[in-house]
Amino acid sequence: MKDNNDMPGHLARRFQQIAVAVFLAEVEDAGFDLTPVQYAALATIKANPGLDQVTLAGLIAYDRTTITGVIDRLVQKGLAERRASSRDRRARELVITDEGRRTLRKITPAVESAQRIMLRGLSAKESEELMRLLRKAIAAGNDLSRAPLREAQV
Repeated sequence: MKDNNDMPGHLARRFQQIAVAVFLAEVEDAGFDLTPVQYAALATIKANPGLDQVTLAGLIAYDRTTITGVIDRLVQKGLAERRASSRDRRARELVITDEGRRTLRKITPAVESAQRIMLRGLSAKESEELMRLLRKAIAAGNDLSRAPLREAQV
């Protein structure tokens, strides 16, 4: 059996642990209480006003059944709202609030700092190569995920 450090799954899990810890520390130091998934959801709601939660889940590659809790927390924090759909009275659309916009604007430096810290120890060229290879591996395995990434429908 190989050493754990020779297994891509182990390394991906370890990098995820580091990424979440760094993100949370940087965001907390900046005075915010937002998880990486909440940030991704809020940024995606801002970019796609009026989307529904199933579409949001697909756009951020998050499980459809647990996205409700993420949205609930954004709503509780006053960062997003659920509104009745103009197209279907039974459906709810997600929209960012003014407080959500302010939060995204103010949290951006901390999020960018977290991304740099995650890649510390790598040169700029190595960072670009790691990102390229991660995108390639993720694209090749996207359909194997329980929560595959879905492109926005135009």
